[in-house]
Order: sequence, then structure tokens, then C-alpha cells
Amino acid sequence: MNPDFALLTDLYQLTMAQGYWKTGLSEDQACFHMYFRDNPFSGGYSIACGMAQLAELVDGFRFSGEDCEYLAGLKAPGGGALFEPEFLEWLGDLRLSVDIDAVHEGTVVFPNEPLVRVTGPIMQCQLLETALLNCVNFETLIATKAARVCLAAESPVAEFGLRRAQGYAGGIWASRAAVVGGCASTSNVLAGKLFGLPVSGTHAHSWVMAFESELEAFRAYARAFPNNCILLIDTYDVRQGLENAITVGLEMKQRGERLIGVRIDSGDLSWLAKMCRERLDGAGLSDCGVVLSNDLDEYTISSIRNEGAQVMSWGVGTKLATAYDQPTLGGVYKLSATRAGKDAPWVDRIKIAENSSKLTFPGVLGIRRYYHEDGFIAGDMVYDVNAPINGEERIVDPMDQLRQKVLSGKRFEELLHPLARNGKSVLEPCYRDALAAAERVRQGLENVHETQKRMLNPHSYPVGLECGLAHRRLDLVASRRDIK
Repeated sequence: MNPDFALLTDLYQLTMAQGYWKTGLSEDQACFHMYFRDNPFSGGYSIACGMAQLAELVDGFRFSGEDCEYLAGLKAPGGGALFEPEFLEWLGDLRLSVDIDAVHEGTVVFPNEPLVRVTGPIMQCQLLETALLNCVNFETLIATKAARVCLAAESPVAEFGLRRAQGYAGGIWASRAAVVGGCASTSNVLAGKLFGLPVSGTHAHSWVMAFESELEAFRAYARAFPNNCILLIDTYDVRQGLENAITVGLEMKQRGERLIGVRIDSGDLSWLAKMCRERLDGAGLSDCGVVLSNDLDEYTISSIRNEGAQVMSWGVGTKLATAYDQPTLGGVYKLSATRAGKDAPWVDRIKIAENSSKLTFPGVLGIRRYYHEDGFIAGDMVYDVNAPINGEERIVDPMDQLRQKVLSGKRFEELLHPLARNGKSVLEPCYRDALAAAERVRQGLENVHETQKRMLNPHSYPVGLECGLAHRRLDLVASRRDIK
């Protein structure tokens, strides 16, 4: 997918761009970071996603002649053209020269640490903001939801929310993010083609309704797909549907074939699943699984499993592809440092505002993830890559100065990696691949303590500013408050 990304932006990014151009600041250097303030779904972790699309965004970023012609036709509220012809000509010649560093897709991440760092000419950094947030916010949200659903399920989950997703692009990228988060497959055939995702699906209620009898419909489907036969048994009556499926399953068994499963899409799923399991086992079809769907999410799946239902796999649609219970991640993109040229020193920038939770972080930031000896993650340090780290490797919670942790002596890894250099993506194929990202999710969640993965009241994972950076931030706040 290589759409024209340049106009995928808010108008104020373009008006600021003309402002930077007119004031001679367009080539001044800047550093921006994208991060979020709270885990979605009241959870204890998030799953980073959207970086593959961000790499496409960088490589496809151009203002075409048609783009500039459209912008030339925009009028200012006070009269006249909004954009000057010379600026639009300059915009048409623009080629990105930014550097971008980001966490790899599938990394387990937490609030208040940068998922993406963008450095380069301030105008270019600004022009990338909206599209970058659009990619990373949405896909991280869906990947996180998928991870929660899959952890609750403990058996394969198929995503099939395309028909209720937010439009074409939302459906495509939601399916990819769902697989990154842990789904075994998607029903979205186009996403399967574009991203190399496993696809799955059998038949709908309309197949059964198209025949004179349910048994005839089941027999016809078994003959058509002897190696992909899961029968949907709740079109009319689940008990009768199950008996018809058993009849077909035994006929398939005599032919050397196998009825893979029966699917239920309505009713008391827990009770019905247990009833089906008992009846299938009694009929000699113990290798036929039970598949459940119908507005499932991590909470209903957990409840069904806790009641003892044995479920082979799950179909999750609307509440996954739309992140039904939380429509946005709320990630932000903030300026943290500027400099007059590439060889000049960085100058800290900070936004204070009236709400302490919106106090930003100064500097050019990186992330170190520390590990306990048993392999579990111990804490993340957000630090300035151009400043020394204190000897204790002490971190300070940015929301509560009294919460601190010493991490010295522990193994650590850096989480930000090159995504683009001088305006060209450098992301290797293995870091664009959804299935490779899904494996990083699996491995990463194994290193997260169970108390941080639970759905209700998860334990808070320690993410903090390097001690020196935390003090510098407070000093900067004090100095800005003194300005009259």
C-alpha cells in the first residue's frame, strides 16, 4: 500500500510550515517524540504497532503537483489565498531529510516512554506529525486489544471485524495489527494478500438458509470443503444443528475425512459449548472442536473459560477491530529540543500547561529496558542520549517524584532503533513483517510479570526519567515559570 501521504495531515501543520518558511526557521533542527500517557483498556501494558506503515509513509512522502494545486485554491478567512505561490513551489520540491528512531513493532511498551523519535528540520518534523500519530495510535490500540483477547483465550483467535471496521484503511490495518497482537488469522483476504497474514473462514448462516434443510446444507459444505469443514450450528436451533453436524461428522469419518469443528454464534455460549463438547465426545467425535463467536472480548472469553467450557478457537470481530471499549490510544507528539544547526548544541524545550499530567519531557530521548536475573523486565529508563546517566541508574516516576528505583547492575537493552535516515526508511524486512512482530509480542509478554498482565487492577510497571533528566526537567519548569 503506497498512498499519497503528504496531505494526510491537519491544516495547521501546513500553515505552520508556511510560517517557518517565511520566518527562515524551516531548516532549524528539532526533536519530537511520540508517546502515550495511559495504557488503554485500563490495562498494564501496550503493544507497539504501526511502524511498518510509518516506514511506508516516509518513503511515499511527496507533495505532488495536484496536491499543490489543491492547496493553492484554499482561501484565507480574511480573503485571498491561504498559501503563497512561492511556498507551494518550495513545498513541491521538498524531500524529507529527517532521522526517525522507533521501537520495533510487537514490543511491549508502557506510558510516558517515546515509541518514536523524529529529528531533523523542524518544518519536516511538523509535517509528519498527524500521519505518524494516525498510524501508531490506531495500530498500537488494536494490537494491544488483540494481545489482551489472546491472553484471555489461551487458544487460537481469528479476527473477523472487517465488516464493522472504520472504513477501508481502518479495516486493512486493524487486521494486520490484530495479527501482530497475537491473532492466529484474519478473515480479511486483502490484508492477507498485502501483508502475508494467515486467513481463515468457512460459511455464514446464509449458506444454511439457502438450502431446503440444514442437514442438506451441512452435507453440501462437507463435500465442497472436506479439509476445511467447520459447521455453523445456530441458524435455527443449536441442539438440532449439533445433531445434524454430528450426522455429517460421522459420515465424514467413514470417508476418512474429519469434521474440524462446530461454531456457535448466539445464545449462552458457555452453556452451549459445554453441552456440545459432551455430546460430541459421546458420539465419538472427540477430535471435533467447539468454536465460539458473537461480540466476544477478553472479558467474556475469560468468563466462558472460567466456567469450564472447552473451546478450540474463537472468532472475535467488532470489539477487536474497532477497539470497542476505547476508541483511541491518545498518543501525543511533542517538541522536546531544538538547535540552530546540525553542529549546534541542543536546547531543551518543554510544555508546562495547567495540568501536571501534560508536562512534557525535554531533551533527545532514548529508552533502556532493564531485566531481572530471572528474565522478567525490571523497569524502563527514559534518558537524554546526549547527557551522562547517573551512577546508580536511578529512575524517577515523572508523575510522582517520591517513586524511584535503582537499576544499576541489571542487564539492559535499548528500545529505540533506526527506522529512517536522511528521509529514507531503513527498516529491515524482518521488522516490517507482521508475523515476526507477533513472535516479538509472544516473547515479550513472557517477560512481563503476571500481575502486570491481569485484566483487573494490574500492577503498575516502573517507567521513569533518568534522575539527572528528572531534575533538569524540574529546573526548566521553574525557569519558565519565572518568565514575565
